[in-house]
Amino acid sequence: MTQTQVLQGTPVVAGKAFGPAIWPGARPEYDPSAEDAVAEDEREVETKRFTDAAAAVAGRLRERASHASGAASEVLVATAGLAEDRGWVGAASALIAKGTPAPAAAVAATEQFAAMFTKLGGLMAERVTDLNDVRDRVVAELLGIPEPGVPEPPVPSVLLADDLAPADTAGLDPTLITALVTRLGGPTSHTAIIARQLGIPCVVAVGELATVAVGTTVLVDGTAGTLEVEPDEARALAGVDESRRKAAAVASWTGPGTTADGHPVSVLANVADGASARNASGHPVEGVGLFRTELAFLERAEAPTIAEQTTLYREVIDAFADQKVVIRTLDAGSDKPLKFVTQLNEANPALGVRGNRIAIDHPEIRAAQLDAIAAAAQESGATPWVMAPMIASPSEAAEFAGEVRRRGLIAGVMVEVPAAAILAPAIMAEVDFVSIGTNDLTQYTMAADRMSAELATLTDPWQPAALALIDMVARAGQAAGKPVGVCGEAAADPLLACVLVGMGVSSLSAAPAAAAPVGARLSEVTLDQCRSAAQAVLKTADPAEARAVAAAALGG
Repeated sequence: MTQTQVLQGTPVVAGKAFGPAIWPGARPEYDPSAEDAVAEDEREVETKRFTDAAAAVAGRLRERASHASGAASEVLVATAGLAEDRGWVGAASALIAKGTPAPAAAVAATEQFAAMFTKLGGLMAERVTDLNDVRDRVVAELLGIPEPGVPEPPVPSVLLADDLAPADTAGLDPTLITALVTRLGGPTSHTAIIARQLGIPCVVAVGELATVAVGTTVLVDGTAGTLEVEPDEARALAGVDESRRKAAAVASWTGPGTTADGHPVSVLANVADGASARNASGHPVEGVGLFRTELAFLERAEAPTIAEQTTLYREVIDAFADQKVVIRTLDAGSDKPLKFVTQLNEANPALGVRGNRIAIDHPEIRAAQLDAIAAAAQESGATPWVMAPMIASPSEAAEFAGEVRRRGLIAGVMVEVPAAAILAPAIMAEVDFVSIGTNDLTQYTMAADRMSAELATLTDPWQPAALALIDMVARAGQAAGKPVGVCGEAAADPLLACVLVGMGVSSLSAAPAAAAPVGARLSEVTLDQCRSAAQAVLKTADPAEARAVAAAALGG
């Protein structure tokens, strides 16, 4: 290993960090062959020991979720649900009933489900990391040893990992973990999303990361997507200081969103519940561009009542009184199954019955949600904007818009499916606004799982093909005189945000921590510069070239 070795990955969160490298603590070592079979008269007790361990792990994860917010809370709740998943618990219990010790049953059941998830691919394959994390936590509980996870370093350090489970990433202390670098993962992985929320530099898909040992000093550049091994300390510290000075200047931005020549751009927040909305209101945002409502539905044995939902929606609306609040209806299915409806055994659930498509067989779920949103609006005196996910045709948009308008609300749809982008003029005619979900739009455009490290280049939000579709939607919105927002993680990239505005995007919504960097960058450039950057980007053929020409057009 040389002093100047530089490892290349995919940039996710800008900024620089320097310090010793740490790796997550070892997972529990367990040899299933070392234990004897459980005696028949002890199997019932062994089964209870397993279910109690799974419940304990789930309880701790939910406790952590209660102290987190936004994406962190959401992924912790989803991981807790895996620990008590009926299929996984049932498979392990069946093995115990045949004499398999509880830890071995947890391992075997996980292998069974991991193979199934991997075969399904898409978003389901993403759950393998989460499921393996749950397995290790349950095995540790059964063995009476500490839960695995990220160690608390004695000094600020850079966390390296093959991949990070949501439960680990969501609990990080940004004063001690100053940057994240992973060997796997893509720019829209859980690790990437939570790194943005924490506001720390992040690089993913670094293929040679395993060559970096614990304690090695490293310099992370989240803008360039590099990890430099054992750099010159003085140079590295100077780079970090400069990065911090820029960050301090960014932090002083207070809004509202506008370009240097006064063109308004709404800078909004993505939230998941009342707590995350209240947290977001402390950032320089002008409202909510994406309220993910799944948290009220996941891990429940029965659907939440209209009254329960109304209370949740009021919390978010009240946190942004007299400001814009965009509510996305339930985006369940695929990797976010509902326990209270029968799930189809879909060969490719990412392309299956998810989002608005749930209303095909269960219209009562969507109807109740819209009734609850309408009730929250009436109680608060607000008029929220409501949009449906996974819309693929003008007829779907028209049907949804009719249901929303009948309740006196503002109707919109998500553009995540390439068909919706291609038919944007026809869809725009049916609704009051659209919001582009760039994570899924890029995934579907490039036919590449957005969680795959091997395909991270294809799912890069700077992919020219995906940007061309965004440009089509933005132009359709301008022609119709209707707003077009972006609420995918692309909106968190300050440079890309300028390009999107140049295309005609009128609002940008991301993790609240991204608001100041995005707003500050927009305030430094004119609308004409943004348009020139957009035109240049649309002529490129790969993400690296797109970034380069945008940086040139926008002055760095």
